[in-house]
Amino acid sequence: MTERERSLGSRWFEEVWNQRRRDAIGEMLAPDAVLHEAGTDTIGPDGFYPFFDRLSAAFPDLRVTVHDTFAEHDRLCVRWSCSGRHTGEGLGFPPTGKSFDVTGISIMRIAGGQLVEGWQNWDMLGMLEQIQERSKSPTYVSV
Repeated sequence: MTERERSLGSRWFEEVWNQRRRDAIGEMLAPDAVLHEAGTDTIGPDGFYPFFDRLSAAFPDLRVTVHDTFAEHDRLCVRWSCSGRHTGEGLGFPPTGKSFDVTGISIMRIAGGQLVEGWQNWDMLGMLEQIQERSKSPTYVSV
């Protein structure tokens, strides 16, 4: 793996998410790339743009920090954390103004200088729990 390919993981998070450079998606993600996440496959930049648009709208201050990057053959593994405040539309419910901080790991397969396949695991439930409005009185369930 070349140094340019090796830097693709850090560049992805910096340019796409931190700089909100939508054009970077088409530059780094192959047209027929397959992204596996939460039981769903997303195909290419055209499939990824709606996800990017929703998250960028919901979290205009979203910030990703890359903690580790490991490369082996054509695979790149990135350990990262992400934080932001839910101040915009995009998640299907009104903004709550609440902040979140979660972690994730992305594994990317690189070919021809582009991301061609990816597997991502991150704490989506933790994010939703942190940004949801909570009831002032807890609900108890008896078993």
